Amino acid sequence: MAKQAPQSDPVQDAPEVSAPQHAAAGLPAVGHSLRMASEQMGARRTLATLLKVNQPNGFDCPGCAWPEPDKTHTAEFCENGAKAVAEEATERRIRAEFFAAHPVAELAERSGYWLGQQGRLTQPMLLDEGATHYTPVSWDDAFALIAEELKALDSADGAAFYTSGRTSNEAAFAYQLFARRLGTNNLPDCSNMCHESSGSALTETLGVGKGSVSLKDLYQANLIIVAGQNPGTNHPRMLSALERAKRAGATVVSVNPLPEAGLERFKNPQNARGLVGHGTKLTDLFLQIRLGGDLALFRALNQLILEKDAVDHAFVEEHCHGFDEFAAETRETRREDVLAATGLPWEQIEELGRLVLASEKIIVCWAMGLTQHKHAVPTIREVVNFLLLRGNVGRPGAGVCPVRGHSNVQGDRTMGIFERPAKAFLDALGKEFGFEPPRAHGLDSVDTIRAMRDGRVGVFFAMGGNFVAATPDTEVTEAAMRRCRLTVHVSTKLNRSHVVTGARALILPTLGRTDRDVTAAGAQFVSVEDSMGQVHASRGGLRPPAPGLLSEVAIVCRLARAALGPEDTVPWEDFATDYDTLRARIARVVPGFEDFNDKVRRPGGFTLPHGPRDSRTFPTATGRANFTVNPLTAPEVPPGRLLLQTLRSHDQYNTTIYGLDDRYRGIKGGRRVVLVNPADAAELGLTEGGYVDLVSEWTDGVERRAPHFRVVHYPVARGGAAAYYPETNVLVPLDSTADISNTPTSKAIVVRFEPDSGAVS
Repeated sequence: MAKQAPQSDPVQDAPEVSAPQHAAAGLPAVGHSLRMASEQMGARRTLATLLKVNQPNGFDCPGCAWPEPDKTHTAEFCENGAKAVAEEATERRIRAEFFAAHPVAELAERSGYWLGQQGRLTQPMLLDEGATHYTPVSWDDAFALIAEELKALDSADGAAFYTSGRTSNEAAFAYQLFARRLGTNNLPDCSNMCHESSGSALTETLGVGKGSVSLKDLYQANLIIVAGQNPGTNHPRMLSALERAKRAGATVVSVNPLPEAGLERFKNPQNARGLVGHGTKLTDLFLQIRLGGDLALFRALNQLILEKDAVDHAFVEEHCHGFDEFAAETRETRREDVLAATGLPWEQIEELGRLVLASEKIIVCWAMGLTQHKHAVPTIREVVNFLLLRGNVGRPGAGVCPVRGHSNVQGDRTMGIFERPAKAFLDALGKEFGFEPPRAHGLDSVDTIRAMRDGRVGVFFAMGGNFVAATPDTEVTEAAMRRCRLTVHVSTKLNRSHVVTGARALILPTLGRTDRDVTAAGAQFVSVEDSMGQVHASRGGLRPPAPGLLSEVAIVCRLARAALGPEDTVPWEDFATDYDTLRARIARVVPGFEDFNDKVRRPGGFTLPHGPRDSRTFPTATGRANFTVNPLTAPEVPPGRLLLQTLRSHDQYNTTIYGLDDRYRGIKGGRRVVLVNPADAAELGLTEGGYVDLVSEWTDGVERRAPHFRVVHYPVARGGAAAYYPETNVLVPLDSTADISNTPTSKAIVVRFEPDSGAVS
């Protein structure tokens, strides 16, 4: 039987700390998954639901975007996937009585964990201007209210339409079409805060802002470098792919400021060796690099390749541009600069170099540890340089592998959720629907916050997600949100963004991945694109948590009709009723989606074309793969300060907090902890178990403080520290962003430590 929602926030003032673990998954992961799932769903519902996750006739996990293998296991989910499903398929419900009992001011004092634990939202709710409580509102009145506010704007650019990576392809396409019919490209999304740097670098160098590898490539690789990534928590099913690659003979190198259990050893719960044995050692070489030192590491490897003349000259001459300038700059690299930036012994770099020279097929995987730095785009361009040098793009077992987070964040971008859309996309969209789309670039996530702060955006509409908790500079972001005339959130669960509102606010509950979606035309399904460009169907099977809930597609289409009026020629009603009609239009606009309705119904779906991977064709400005010159740089930290990175706990997915433990790192019962190297702690006078305030330092001189954090001595790379977000997002300055991509620099925050103020915010 499912457990009731907590009535009060748990006390987090005395987390227990033990030694970090050195293996991931195994029996503890199975037990933890089933316990948390049963608490939310009950035993019978747990079994029926989990057996449908990531199955050909089931639903796509609402967690990460890791792809499914050709032959799925009966239990094709991980521990954190089970938690994500349990959160959505929970039997807990939030009804009007809940909002009547809790004023918004009270809810704003609750933790994100408590809010999320209350259950599924069941009816549209309105917070009217000057009101203290949300009250029920009809769907028609909600759409009319939004339409009224949109029509009152001086320009369509006074609205911003945010998208979370959970949104399906069909909903995303309809959503961007609505925004552009309205007249704006203000389509910020969660990718702006994570892999925007990857897209920027890969588009410039290879011509496609996505990864170039498949699971089959991982299985065939000789060397896999995993940099700035913790798959054991963030993409646990990736561990199964690494295990299979290891058994096929691959060498795995991990590059990270923290040792992570999931990359040390994997106890695969799908076989006896993992459940009761020692599992599989994954990492052959661990480079504990300083925060932000990755560019210098790959520069050193590139210099070594040039010195040994181990370049694939035929590939470079036939397919690449800019080699001479790149090579000249790289040959001038000074060893002392590399050592200072990386903090690594030269012998380790040489050891990795020998592995590189001995490997014909190399893949580099990365995530936020590379993308959330000021020099993130140059770092990823240097990774591409590294792969191009030896022809490791466009052949089996080799390529770039940016590992995306949310389950359809890549698909949303493919569908046109982008503030800077390509001319070809807008041309095709305009031709298909008979209008001239706006051409001026819109606002990304950071620029949307600035625009709300400055009064230039008055309506904020979010398709999923938890914008306030996901973005930087929390106090600035919340103040900006409160300046809006109207804030609207399409959501399945309650979160922080629902209690930080504009003058008026709406919560529009929606169907989730696990829910049945039935319209007048019959049962519907949606589709998603995984991190490797595979598109497949997703079909929920559970009874929706309340009658009358609308899908994301239906919400967009009904809003579009209300806002654009009966004269708008787009058949919104057809789209809302029969998703095949929407997919037929997508097929005529988005390359690779020809015959969409037919291909998506095939078992496993279909793979989108990728020129660099498929034929070594590079749709860049030069028509070739581009080598780039990237000045060697790394973060500088003043004496007496450390460089803080924000990260997730193991009981967390993005801003969703499942629990208060971080099992692999030895933290239990609390999240306000800061991990510090014991040697750094000794120099700074930070005692194990003591409490401090974290204060970030930035060029604007503004004090940003995160109070009351317990110091944990932990094997972090020297000069660095780590703490969980969203609690530490308050420390990330809004204007501290990556060059080119404008991604917040959440992995490079200069902090000082001050005596504990005793307050918990």
